[in-house]
Amino acid sequence: MATITVSLKVWRQPAPDAAGQLVDYAANKINTDMSFLEMLDVVNEGLIKQGLEAIAFDSDCREGICGSCGLVINGIAHGPLRGATTCQLHMRSFKDGDTIIVEPWRAKAFPVIKDLVVDRSAFDRIIAAGGYVSFNTGGAPDGNTIPIPKDVAEKAMDSAACIGCGACVAACKNAAAHLFTSAKIAHLGRLPQGQAERHRRVIRMIDQMDAEGFGMCSNEGECEAVCPKEIPISNIARMNRDYMRALWKAERP
Repeated sequence: MATITVSLKVWRQPAPDAAGQLVDYAANKINTDMSFLEMLDVVNEGLIKQGLEAIAFDSDCREGICGSCGLVINGIAHGPLRGATTCQLHMRSFKDGDTIIVEPWRAKAFPVIKDLVVDRSAFDRIIAAGGYVSFNTGGAPDGNTIPIPKDVAEKAMDSAACIGCGACVAACKNAAAHLFTSAKIAHLGRLPQGQAERHRRVIRMIDQMDAEGFGMCSNEGECEAVCPKEIPISNIARMNRDYMRALWKAERP
């Protein structure tokens, strides 16, 4: 069983309105088959035994599905492993003696709650603004009776793969949410069931995205590079085209 010892510099912030700082910890004799979150669990067990407060961080399924986990590891959202969430990153990606800096997502629209936990409810409000189909489409068998070309269905599902983790925002120098928003718009906008509200949807979701305080996209691709589901930035171009069409149609009688 291979083990390593690494030094951690972890962002600790006791409350949203409190000052934060990087605090040094040692992770000793960590099994390299552990995930990054399991390593933090071990560190927390040691802190609790010492009577100290554990490091707060988000997690749920720990299978790369839910999007709950999200840490900036050595300056990279979700860490150095491409196409993976933080919970899918294993300690074998690091070497014995490494120093690892662990920080939360940093964005105005993602305020820190405590330590490495941030409030990502801005994403929920973007979805609530228009990321749905509001009329009855029937059950799954009814939906399957609508003929959809295979390439269209596959592209829609590729966009639907977005888990809303927020890595795109954390990686963007402008803290833009365009990759997330465009994926949610493209998912429904490519399908027949989403056509009736297509223009209304894109206007409402982009307006809400702007209202949440996210920055503007400068089309540099950091978001695509760190996305654990590898959502392409071509969705952003599609969203921009849909938005312009929707604004043009809104001015017509």
